[in-house]
Parts: sequence; structure tokens; C-alpha cells
Amino acid sequence: MQAANDQVSQLETRGAWPFETLRFRRLGDEVHILWESRRHRKRLASSAAEVDWRLGHRLINNLWPPAGLNWWIGLVFSLGASLFIIASVGTLQPDSSLFAPQLLNAIYFAGSIPFTTAAYLQLYQAANADAASSRRWIGWQPGNPGWLSCALQFIGTIFFNVNTFDAFLPELTWWRQDLYIWIPNFLGSILFLASGYLAWIEVGHAHWSWSPRSLSWWIVLINLLGCIGFMISACLAVVLPYEPESNRLTWSVAFTLQGAVCFLLGALLMLPEAEQEKRTDN
Repeated sequence: MQAANDQVSQLETRGAWPFETLRFRRLGDEVHILWESRRHRKRLASSAAEVDWRLGHRLINNLWPPAGLNWWIGLVFSLGASLFIIASVGTLQPDSSLFAPQLLNAIYFAGSIPFTTAAYLQLYQAANADAASSRRWIGWQPGNPGWLSCALQFIGTIFFNVNTFDAFLPELTWWRQDLYIWIPNFLGSILFLASGYLAWIEVGHAHWSWSPRSLSWWIVLINLLGCIGFMISACLAVVLPYEPESNRLTWSVAFTLQGAVCFLLGALLMLPEAEQEKRTDN
């Protein structure tokens, strides 16, 4: 009887060092999840949403249930990503007369605003995941990978606001383009990449994981691929003096497009994930 009681009392934790993202109790061969970082942060049900044949149906059903914050975060992120896709496709058109550069810059800047809005909503949500007597507008939880991911992403979006706004400045020399446009782009992309990786290890509880039946796993994987695309784009976008004509800037825009498509897919997948929030509210 004593051995059975010892077996029941086994409490374990897991997470990519130095973070703890999963707590569970093991009863013999059964594992009971007690706490999971992403689900706690986003106020989702304890049972993880799975990827199955009903995913498309669930996505359609969740296109307009504005009941929870997770739905709004997914919607606003998808708006920003869509505008980046439009601007990138317009930039890649061989006939540049179809899209004036200032119009494309305006679309990029407009797309950066929803990114910042959704990133702040996500940071606000993470800051208030734990019950507290007072509301936290930003919070300070550097030991929490979920909060840290949201904070880095939010700061990164502000750099993208600066980057896309400065693109309106006329007739900049090459070093001013790098100073006003490329450096904010590069810094924002680094922060996005760090944010995406923190979200990845938060869901997988390890530096590498394989959970293709988990909807949350697909969301963070696709978003991480988007962050990688933005990082490659930023590296290619640096302006050099007296550079001969090359396809480097075209490839930069192409990776921006790839990143934006990934962010759109990740945002849309957040809508069926958000239905878990509705069940916890009922």
C-alpha cells in the first residue's frame, strides 16, 4: 500500500532550460497535466486542441465569435499579415507602374499597426494570466517564456512601425537608408525570431519537439518559420554603397512575403484554438 501511495504522489515538471512550462502528476502509466504555460497564459481549456479532419469546419465556425481575447488577437494579426502580403506581392510585380512606391510603403506601414496592436493584446493577456488584485498593463515576468515571447514580439513590432514609417522619407543616401530603415528592420526581426523560438519551446517543453497532432504546436511552428523568413529578409535588405544591380532585394521581398504568409496561417489557426477559451468561460 505504501508503494502505491508513493507512486501516486509523483509530481514532475518539464521545460527547456531555464524555463518550466509543464507540470504533471504521474499515476502509474497515466499522466495528468496540472499546468501548461501556453494554455494558462491564453486561458485555454486543459485539454489541448488537436489537428484533425474537422479543422477546416472549426476554422469556418470560428470566423466570427468575438467573445474572447484570443479571437481578437488572431483576427488582428491576420489583418496585419494580409496587408504585408498585399504590399509584398505589389513590390514583386514586374510592372512597377501598377503600384506606386509610396502606396506600397503606406500598405506596409498600415500592416505594421495591427501587428503592434495584436502583439500588445497578447502581452496584456500574458501579464494578467495569474489572478491578481490589480490589472497589469505590461507586467514583468522575465522567467516566464510566454510573457518574454510576447514582450519581445511587442518591442519588435514597434521597430517595424519605425522601419515602415521611415520608408516614406524621400531621397535618402545609402547610409541613411540603413540607419532609418534597415537597422529598425534588422532589430525587429531579431526580436521576432527570439520571440518565435520562445513560443516554440513554451509549447514543446523542449528545445526541439514533434507534436503534429497539437494545434498549438502547428501555430508556433508556422509562426517560427515566419520569423525566420523576416530575419532572412532583413539580412538581405541592407543597402550597400555602389552595389551592382542584383536580385538580392527581390529575394528580400520574397522572404518578407513568405514570412507574412506564415504569420497569416498562424493567425488563422489561432481562431479554432480560441474555441477552447469559450469552453472555459462557460
